[in-house]
Amino acid sequence: MTREAIASLRARLRALVANPRDVDVLLADVTGHTPAWLFAHGEERIDPAPVEALVRRRMDGEPLQYIRGKAEFFGREFFVDDRVLIPRPETELLVEAAIARAPRGARVLDVGSGSGCIAITIERERQDLEVTSIDVSVAALAVAKRNAQTHGSNVRFAASDAFEAIRGDFDLIVANPPYIPRADYDQLATEVRDHEPQLALTPGSRGTEMIERILAARRAPTVMLEIGFGQLADLRGVTHGYEIAEVIDDLAGIERIVILTRPA
Repeated sequence: MTREAIASLRARLRALVANPRDVDVLLADVTGHTPAWLFAHGEERIDPAPVEALVRRRMDGEPLQYIRGKAEFFGREFFVDDRVLIPRPETELLVEAAIARAPRGARVLDVGSGSGCIAITIERERQDLEVTSIDVSVAALAVAKRNAQTHGSNVRFAASDAFEAIRGDFDLIVANPPYIPRADYDQLATEVRDHEPQLALTPGSRGTEMIERILAARRAPTVMLEIGFGQLADLRGVTHGYEIAEVIDDLAGIERIVILTRPA
């Protein structure tokens, strides 16, 4: 078996990728050491093949989170693969809003489970809440349930296309729905368009199709949504009787979270 010094391997592979730090992260995963340890022990020799295989996947555009099988969200680690959307930092704003504003003991519905990061985080941070999470994708639900078990979460999951399999009303609905218009989807970065599930990214030509279904159902007095860049104007035309009570900007100043309430 050929072995190579960590410093030599690191330098060689870092020259091949757009973000050299990705190599450090993958090296750390393979060796079980921190990037700082690797830098300090560059003379150590290891088998380069496992790291080279992972870097080739990264060079082919596969997201780092899928290669590693994990992503951090709200201070917790979630298992992810290509069955689910990779959790984004912006979505933490949605969770923060729900944690801060949900009435005590409220029934909360998360529409679009994905990895389960939204529902699980809300339930773990507010264990007084009764949280249900739904997704049309059975494959995604398998990932979400795995994460719920890892984090000891009591979220209830169900397979449902929007509200078709869900009875009763809720006090709060939260959702990071697919909101990218189909024409914009074709222009996404390769690692997003070719690797993350299309179903979780675009609902159709307008981008508001899933948002409209959530609001039209009128199943909760308060709805919190993550929206895309410049989408607030489109949302104003499809509120189905809800009023926009608050808009929260992300760190880039983009209107990202919309809180809607239904008049009594």
